[in-house]
Amino acid sequence: MVEGAPRGGRLFNGLVDGGPGALFIVIYLFSRDFRVATMVLVAAAGVALAAMLIVERRFRPLPTTLSLVAIAFGGASLILRDPQILKMKMSIVDGLMGAALFVGLVIGKNPLKLLLGSTFALTDKAWATLAVRYGLFWWACAVANEIVRRTQSDHTWVLFRGGAIAAAVLFALAQTPFILKHNALAEKAAGSPPGPGV
Repeated sequence: MVEGAPRGGRLFNGLVDGGPGALFIVIYLFSRDFRVATMVLVAAAGVALAAMLIVERRFRPLPTTLSLVAIAFGGASLILRDPQILKMKMSIVDGLMGAALFVGLVIGKNPLKLLLGSTFALTDKAWATLAVRYGLFWWACAVANEIVRRTQSDHTWVLFRGGAIAAAVLFALAQTPFILKHNALAEKAAGSPPGPGV
């Protein structure tokens, strides 16, 4: 896409990134119909992709990938009339993301740094610490999802999915002090950043 294209604000990005999943939960809780909620999820993921292209004039890698995965798993779940296919998405995606972080650390290509390196000025050691934390968190989510989806009802799984989203937000917030501390240290080491208007 066009370099330097205008980007949406935080609210827009939040809606694009988390809107489809949140809408799936809300629709299910109102309708108690897993199939209807899945249809809404697939449609919302498609709208999120279109909105990203129209507003930002580009596709951001992570939300684009998650939207395409939601469409693929949701579509397969609808076609095959098997809710377990959609439920497996969290296990597979979180498991792969955790694995990607650890593989990246082994080969010296930290995916978190590649994605967020332009946002935060952290040392390689700090980026590695964050990668390990997120990798373990995502693997824990994948394991928990497998247990819940195999042993609990659709309703319980949807409640768990909502709790997992809340846990991800809280986990990210819990990393803020660490990021701010090491971001400040990195900026101090690199010298004062340019002021506004430079």
